[in-house]
Amino acid sequence: MSATPPFPGAGYPDASLLAPAQDSAPKPKRTKKIKATKVVDGIEQEVEIEVEDAGGPEWGARETLKVLDKDLQRVDGPVKVSGRAVYTHDVRAPGMAWARLLLAPVAALKIARLDFAACKAVKGYLAHEVLEAEETRWLGQPIAAVAAESSEAAEDCLRAIFFEWEARPAVLDRESALKPDAPQVGRRGNQSKPSVRGEEAKARAAIEAAQFKVSATYTVPVVHHACLETHGAVVDWRGGDEATVHCSTQVTFGFAGDAAKILELKQANVVGVVEHMGGGFGSKFGFGIEGEAAARLSKGLRRPVHLMLTRKDEFRMAGNRSGSHIEASGGMDSAGVLVGVAARAHKHGGLGDGSLSGLPYIYKCAESWSEISGVRTNLDASRAMRAPGHPQASFATESLLDELAYAAGLDLLEVRKANLDDKVWHRQLDRVAREVGWFEHANRTRPGSGKDELCVGIGFAISRWGGGGGPACEVEIAIERDGSVTSAVGSQDLGTGVRTYVAAIPAEELGLPLSAVVAKIGSTRLGNANGSGGSVTTASLAPAVKHAAWNARQAFAEVLAPLLGCTPADVVFVDGHVQAAAGGRKLSWKQACAALPEAGLRAKGTWQAHLQANGVHGAQAAKVEVDTLTGRVRVLHMACMQDVGLCLNRAATRSQINGGMVQALGYALLEERVVDPALGLQLNPCFEDYKLPHSLEIPKMTVVLDDEDRRAPIGMSEAPIVPGGAAIANAIHNACGARIRSLPCTPDKVLAALGKVS
Repeated sequence: MSATPPFPGAGYPDASLLAPAQDSAPKPKRTKKIKATKVVDGIEQEVEIEVEDAGGPEWGARETLKVLDKDLQRVDGPVKVSGRAVYTHDVRAPGMAWARLLLAPVAALKIARLDFAACKAVKGYLAHEVLEAEETRWLGQPIAAVAAESSEAAEDCLRAIFFEWEARPAVLDRESALKPDAPQVGRRGNQSKPSVRGEEAKARAAIEAAQFKVSATYTVPVVHHACLETHGAVVDWRGGDEATVHCSTQVTFGFAGDAAKILELKQANVVGVVEHMGGGFGSKFGFGIEGEAAARLSKGLRRPVHLMLTRKDEFRMAGNRSGSHIEASGGMDSAGVLVGVAARAHKHGGLGDGSLSGLPYIYKCAESWSEISGVRTNLDASRAMRAPGHPQASFATESLLDELAYAAGLDLLEVRKANLDDKVWHRQLDRVAREVGWFEHANRTRPGSGKDELCVGIGFAISRWGGGGGPACEVEIAIERDGSVTSAVGSQDLGTGVRTYVAAIPAEELGLPLSAVVAKIGSTRLGNANGSGGSVTTASLAPAVKHAAWNARQAFAEVLAPLLGCTPADVVFVDGHVQAAAGGRKLSWKQACAALPEAGLRAKGTWQAHLQANGVHGAQAAKVEVDTLTGRVRVLHMACMQDVGLCLNRAATRSQINGGMVQALGYALLEERVVDPALGLQLNPCFEDYKLPHSLEIPKMTVVLDDEDRRAPIGMSEAPIVPGGAAIANAIHNACGARIRSLPCTPDKVLAALGKVS
C-alpha cells in the first residue's frame, strides 16, 4: 500500500510521499549483489556492489512496448541539422574575449626567455597567462595563454610572443626509448613495470608441442580521437559571486568545481553547461589545461573568455589512443583448438602508460602467458578512446588465429567457434558470415593466390564489453496542469542519443507519444549524472529515468483514481488518455492533467539495479577488394551483429554501430599519427594530412541487432569499434595472401606483402 498524496489544491503530489506503510516491527531490507561498472578517466572497471532487492518498475515485454525498442527520430535532430544547436564553440557572451595557447614546438625544451612586450603592443591585446616558465617534457605542452578582443587578434598576439628556448634530449619512438643510453622521460623511467599473466614456460612448451605454430609481431599505431568539436571552454565570470562555464566534455559534473577553485567562488555558485558537444570518444574528461587557462584569464579580466583549441593544437595536446607492439606466438592442434599463446607487448602511451587488453583476446586457450608494459616517450599522454586497449589486442589475436587456421588448412569461421564456449558468438559469427557471402566464398580454408588484378576476401573478428551501469543519476519528471511533461537530468549527450531516451522512457510509461515529453539535460542546475565513458551512460541513466517516470505515474494514479472510480493500481495510461482498467470513464491526457494542483506534479528517480544489465557480445565480418597492381584496398561490405539487451532506440543503436565500423575502417586503412623522431615534429596535425574515412570509403554496412532474452538496457557503444580493423586486415590476407601485421593497411604495405616492392 502507498500513502495517499494531498488532495489537489492542498499542495501537490510528490512521488517521495509514496513510502510503504510501516509495520510495528520493520522488516529487514533484502539485498543482493550485482556487477556494476565504475569508470575512471574513461576506462571501465567492473566491481561488485550490494543493492536493495525491491519491487517497482519493470521494462516489460518487448512486444508490449509502443515507444521504446522502435526506430525513433532523435529529438535534437532538427536543431542540429538546422545549425541551431549551441555547442561550446558556438557560445557568444557580451564582452567576450578570445584566447589561444602557445604550445611547445619540440618534445623537450628549457625556456630561456618568454617576453610579452611585443605581444602587449598588438591591437586588441587584453591579457596573458604563463602556464609553464621553466621546461617542457612533451611535444605540444602548453606554455602560455593570451586573450584578445577577437580570435584574429589572439593569433597575432601569439605570434608576437618572444620565445627563446633550448632543446633538451628527448625520445619520440619505442626503439629510441628502449635504448640503454636513452634520455629518461621522467622519474619513473622509460618503461613501466610489466603486467604478467600466466606462466611463460607452460605456454611456450604448449606452443612447441603443437602441431601448428606461428610467431609474428603485430603493431598498431597511435591514432587520434578526431572529435569534430575540439576541446575547450567558455568561462563567463564578470565579477561577483556567480559564474557560468560552458565546456565540451563528457562529464557535466566534472569541471564546475575546478573552475570554482580558480575563480575563488563557491562550487554551488558555478553553473556547468554542456548543452551539446561534438564528440569525445573518451578524450574529454576533466577541465583540462585549456579550461584552467580560460578560467585564469577570465578571473583577471572579469569578462567571459572563449578558449577552444585549434585543430593543430587538438592533435598535439588533446590525447590519443595508444599504439602497441605485440610479439606473439601461438600453437593449434589439428582440430583448430588453441593450445598455447605467448605474448610480450609494449603500449605506446606517450607520457602515460597506454592501454592494452589481455592476450589472447576473448578466445579460450589451455596455456597462455602475456607480459605487457608501457614504453614512455616525450609525447602527449594517451587517453581513453572508445574501447581502450581492445582494438589493439583484437588485431593481434585475430591475426594470429587466422594465420594458425591457414597453417592447419581449416575453415576460418569454424576455428573461431571451436575456441569460444559462449554460443552467443557462434550465432553472431554465423549470421555475419551469411550476410557477406562466406558460405559461397572460395577462400574459406586458404587465402587467394593474388594472381588476379582484383581479388575479393572476407575476414572475421569478435568483441565484448561490460556496458553495465551504477548509481549516480538523479532524474526529475514534471507534469504540469496544461499537459506538458518534462524529463530533466544534468547528463551530457555525446551524440549517442541520450536526449531522446530521456524523453522516450517517460513517454512509454505515461502512454504518450515521444513528442509529448521535453528532455532537459546538460546543466549542473539539474539532477546529478554520471560521466559518459565505458558505455555506462545508458545503463546508469535509463534506470533512473524509468524509476522517475514510474514514480510519476504512481503519484498521478493516486490523484486520478477517485475521478475514475477505481483503485490507483487499476488506472491505465495508454495512447494519450487515462482510464480505469475495467473500462468506464475515460479522460484525455489534458483533462487528466487539469485535475492536478497549480504546482503540477514532481517525481524523482534514481538508479535501480534490476533495470540494467551487463556484458555484450559482437561479431563482425568484412569483405574487401584488393587491387594487386596498386595495392589499393576497397572495403565492399561490413556486417555486425551486436547484442544490447533491451534496445531503447533501434535507429540510434544501429547508427552507433555504423559509426564504430567506420572508425574501425579508419584505423584499419588510413589513420596514423606520424612524428619525425629526428626533427621531433608531428607531420600530420590536420585533417588534410591525417586521413579519415570519407563518403567514398564507406562501404555497404549491415547491422543486425541481436534481440536475445535479456530485458534491460546495456551500454554497447564501445564494442563496435573493436573487431573491424582485425576483420579488414584478415580479409586482405584472405583475398590475395598479403598478410599485413602493421596497421594501417596502406597500399605500400600490401604491395610489399605481395613481394612486388621491397
